[in-house]
Amino acid sequence: MKGKLPDKAQIKAYIDNSDRPLDKRDLARVFGLKGAQRAALREILKEMEDDGLIERGPKKKIAPKGALPEVLVLIIDRLDADGEPWARPATWDIEEDGVAPKILVSGGARNGPAPKMGDRILGRLRRLNDKSYEASVIRVLQPGPSRLLGVLEECRGGATLVPTDKKQKEKTWFIHRDNMNEANPGDLVLAEPLRGGQRGNHEARVSEIIGRLDEPKAFSLIAIHAQGIPVEFPDEALAEADAAQPVTPEGRTDLRDIALVTIDGEDARDFDDAVFAEPDPDPANAGGHKILVAIADVAHYVKPEGPLDRTARERGNSVYFPDRVVPMLPEQLSNNLCSLRPDGDRACLAIRMKISADGTLLDRKMLRGIMRSKARLTYTQVQDAMEGRPLPDIAHLIEPVIKPLYAAYDSLLRGRAARGTLELDIPELQVVLGETGKVERIAPRRRFDSHKLIEEFMIAANVAAAELLEAKRARAVMYRVHEPPGLDKLEGLRESLGALDIKLAATRSLKPHDFTKILSNVAGTDRAQLVSDMVLRSQSQAVYAPENQGHFGLALARYCHFTSPIRRYSDLLVHRALISAYSLGKNGLPDEQAQEFEKYGELISNTERRAIQAERDATNRYLTAYMSERIGATFSGRVTGVKRFGLFVRLDETGADGLVPVNSLPYDRYWHDEVSQRLIGQHDGLAFQLAEAVTVKLTEANTITGGLAFEIVDGGHIIKDRKERTPGHGQGPRGGAGPHKDRRSPPGKGRPKGLKKKGGSKRKAKRPGGSGK
Repeated sequence: MKGKLPDKAQIKAYIDNSDRPLDKRDLARVFGLKGAQRAALREILKEMEDDGLIERGPKKKIAPKGALPEVLVLIIDRLDADGEPWARPATWDIEEDGVAPKILVSGGARNGPAPKMGDRILGRLRRLNDKSYEASVIRVLQPGPSRLLGVLEECRGGATLVPTDKKQKEKTWFIHRDNMNEANPGDLVLAEPLRGGQRGNHEARVSEIIGRLDEPKAFSLIAIHAQGIPVEFPDEALAEADAAQPVTPEGRTDLRDIALVTIDGEDARDFDDAVFAEPDPDPANAGGHKILVAIADVAHYVKPEGPLDRTARERGNSVYFPDRVVPMLPEQLSNNLCSLRPDGDRACLAIRMKISADGTLLDRKMLRGIMRSKARLTYTQVQDAMEGRPLPDIAHLIEPVIKPLYAAYDSLLRGRAARGTLELDIPELQVVLGETGKVERIAPRRRFDSHKLIEEFMIAANVAAAELLEAKRARAVMYRVHEPPGLDKLEGLRESLGALDIKLAATRSLKPHDFTKILSNVAGTDRAQLVSDMVLRSQSQAVYAPENQGHFGLALARYCHFTSPIRRYSDLLVHRALISAYSLGKNGLPDEQAQEFEKYGELISNTERRAIQAERDATNRYLTAYMSERIGATFSGRVTGVKRFGLFVRLDETGADGLVPVNSLPYDRYWHDEVSQRLIGQHDGLAFQLAEAVTVKLTEANTITGGLAFEIVDGGHIIKDRKERTPGHGQGPRGGAGPHKDRRSPPGKGRPKGLKKKGGSKRKAKRPGGSGK
């Protein structure tokens, strides 16, 4: 009745039935509320939000909990039998978020053509029910690939195309024998979706054969084609690279007498950077150091807007896989003329720095020089030398070269500690391949102080580059920007940490050292890696932009990428800007490029994300192939994620991640306790919590999508209090199963080992130990 203040049930019913998010004025108008009633409505809405009945989205719009916002980025992921496009939210992860809502996309932007398969669009949504929406196209953000990537499996009348994209793992396409284009079952192919046909949207035509899934090169090829990474260089770019000649000393500062050395991994081939340090003889800077960081002068060879420049910008960066590198520049430059090898003179841009004993940058000078590396060292060699195990051929470098580098590094570390940086320890998995290309072993990559030394020298040079550009009021600066985490991510982190009884301050002005303190408190415990992952996921994505927003993680007011122009286009732009600002010769930054820095920043931020995703996908597939030979084996691990559809578990032995589907758990009705991060069985009280140790059996290793599936063998705990097993019991604002459906696992599943009935109660599961069998 209009004019009467509605109760929560009435408000929720109206919001649930609305086809779009509402604001407070919409509700006040519908229920005819005025004056003090509107203030009362505001309090009711706040209570409903605290109770988890509704959510507020952009512009404080109100919607049912779990509903999608009114405007959203979508990806067209299927066409139905009538050729109508259907979409999913671009950020939706099937493994983490479950089945995506059904979104029918109607028409194109401004009466344009209907969006195609794979298109990324900005859509305006109209909600039909909890899991169904209609969307109109506001605009197409990025056209999708015109072809599907997948593996052929034999079927009657032709073959089935199984997509390699994990997000499309429930979809298959039928390919008639007439559309096979000489492909065979087991082939990795690109195919074009066909509209209509006997099998509707599930029909396609093979357009290109990439290789065989059982070939060693398949996993990196899948990642390369899935992400659309350019592999072949245009003929004109190759011709420009082949015509390049060694540099001469004319017009350059001669640095060839300085003991510059490169320090890289054993398998590195492109050497961007060389370093040198010595004590500062100035008595006014007692304990200070003079540092020289020399970087390959790629700008000398890559002319602005030439064929090499255009293809380097398109690629944005080099991409590294276990079996290959897709370089940003042709090998004639990346592994030869630009690479700071010790076999000849090389062109370089160098920054000479003066630092205090506490790591403060006191002075910096820009040079364009010619150098000759005195040695190609590896991280392992340098670390061994400092620990008293030098190789004979580098022993003579310890006193004059290596020890001064470490002395300067110690000062830089003091500066880092004083700034209060975010210290994340994220182990990198190393995939080691045998001669046949098959995975030989997978282990965390070893990390030494020698790695950190080079990192600190590069950070110092990157800061100096930014300061040098600002000092000359450069026309354009390409900053490396890392903004503080958003409030929504902080709230999610606060809840996840709360489930582990770890408190994160409620203030909005958190500093990097606040996160580091949390990480320090759990260091050395069995939860350290999990908490580190949580903190990492809460951080903003670093991007390239011409507007300085600082670097949150490094606690720096300004930061550029200057030190890797062989493999990053951003660094090449910074080099050109420095050449122009300090009048260091040819191939500086043209005005037309300076005006495009905003566009370039967005472009190379996207190519960086593309490369990261491709490298991660390839590593996951190699890991899955390695694990596929151990189906049925048991492993110790830890719960790293709890969702309504199952548990994510990371194995102790390999660091592999996989899913324990809720329907594989012992038979019960499970509900997802969001606040305490648990799946709880309502009948038997069996529960699984974030960070809990478990033993799992590997049941599936899908090399096509790179996914692993497990079953629980041992672990979990019993909740004896029946009230605590009930959805919503004792929960705070976002607790309870509420809008989430209970998940019932299939009958016939017994309790995990170690959970037994005794006298009407159960005892807690035994903690597993040891590695996988």
